[in-house]
Amino acid sequence: MLLGFPLLSLAIWLPILFGILVLTTGGDRNAPLARWLALAGALLGFLVTLPLYAKFDISIVEMQFVEMRPWIERFNAHYHLGVDGISLLFILLNSFMTPLVVIASWRVIESRVAQYMAAFLIMSGLLNGVFSSLDAVLFYLFFEAMLIPMFLIIGIWGGPDRVYAAVKFFLYTLLGSLLMLVAFIYLYDVSGGSFEILDYHDLRLSLTEQILIFIAFLLSFAVKVPMWPVHTWLPDAHVEAPTGGSVILAAILLKIGGYGFMRFSLPITPDASHYLAGFMIALSLIAVVYIGLVALVQADMKKLIAYSSVSHMGFVTLGIFIFNAYGAEGALVQMVSHGFISGALFLCVGVLYDRMHTRMIADYGGVVNKMPVFASLFMLFAMANSGLPATSGFVGEFMVIMGSLKVNCWYAALAATTLVFGAAYTLWMYKRVIFGAVANSHVEALSDITLREALVLGLLALAVLGMGVYPKPFTDVMHASVNNLLTHVAQSKL
Repeated sequence: MLLGFPLLSLAIWLPILFGILVLTTGGDRNAPLARWLALAGALLGFLVTLPLYAKFDISIVEMQFVEMRPWIERFNAHYHLGVDGISLLFILLNSFMTPLVVIASWRVIESRVAQYMAAFLIMSGLLNGVFSSLDAVLFYLFFEAMLIPMFLIIGIWGGPDRVYAAVKFFLYTLLGSLLMLVAFIYLYDVSGGSFEILDYHDLRLSLTEQILIFIAFLLSFAVKVPMWPVHTWLPDAHVEAPTGGSVILAAILLKIGGYGFMRFSLPITPDASHYLAGFMIALSLIAVVYIGLVALVQADMKKLIAYSSVSHMGFVTLGIFIFNAYGAEGALVQMVSHGFISGALFLCVGVLYDRMHTRMIADYGGVVNKMPVFASLFMLFAMANSGLPATSGFVGEFMVIMGSLKVNCWYAALAATTLVFGAAYTLWMYKRVIFGAVANSHVEALSDITLREALVLGLLALAVLGMGVYPKPFTDVMHASVNNLLTHVAQSKL
């Protein structure tokens, strides 16, 4: 409780209320007021999540900060919230990234400022709802509602093909989530009229039932991760989205897929998860290797980082489906780390785009001569993306490779190729953009990053280095919950 209010409800509804308040500021003549209100809402939204971490008991596996109130009594649906070591980190990550996006968009967005800022605040609240819901109807409501602000962000403030990208993003996600709804309705029927997610974890199901439910969840969460071959919406969405949209999309939205597998697929259908593990590992390794090669040939910086995200998220699904502690904890660390690194890389591209209005690698060259501070920060994030030790990018990948080595050395060998490909496409992009002689007059006219941009990138640099050097505060939180999940998955429901 904080000031008499439950913490999780505050984390969800405070950003949403501030989002509505920002909307009331009206047109662009009140843009400064909208910006300051949005920043206040985002910072307060972050501050109310800090007690969750401070008061979290790392030794227990049960849900903490639980809230439960009747909601739709006819269907036995409840307003039921709670977090464990798996979901807590995502709420903190989301609340940390939202103020950074607001600050990063301060001068960039000139039209419909209030609506833009409000969309991010409302989405932040809805995402916290996704990560803390313990009722299937409530989870589904937040899961679908969060699409709307993202759809608007891409569709209104995006690039020339924004409508195509927004519709593609919406349809892909919607199609998958409808199958998830069907799975929930079936589980409701089988459980005797309960929408409690934790009740589903203990349901006895036949192998056929489990496989069908697993496939329904897979189609929903694979699109979100995104896994190969349903990844094609992501490069389009990233290229067209404004910088802030790309940051939240990469840092938070992609994590819902990995979270869904750990919260739903594994505990509800453990036998099907083991039965189809080979298939999931194959898809993950294709994403790691093949998409890494696809990233090598990209001419657009945003597209390259988008494909890099797909490759790095392949690690996450690999870590989840090898069913050991190294793999699962590595997957969670990789998700948080990827949030920092990909968010920072998209912000770096945004800094260059704001100045030159092009994302093409060929249009740059010699940027270091004009922007030395920016080049240094960009290098750190590029190295972290390649998996350099002492950066957060290394920790998760190393743990997943360690975990996969215990299962099959070929899995580990193929997964480790990402360190080579990741370094190849990231550093080659960096070399062509940053180094060399100043190639054109537009680069000649560049100025180094402002104090505002340095603040955002500096905070992310601290997060990347802090997590890379000392990952213990992150792994301690998840340890008990991951072990409990793996114990649960090891027990057959047949």
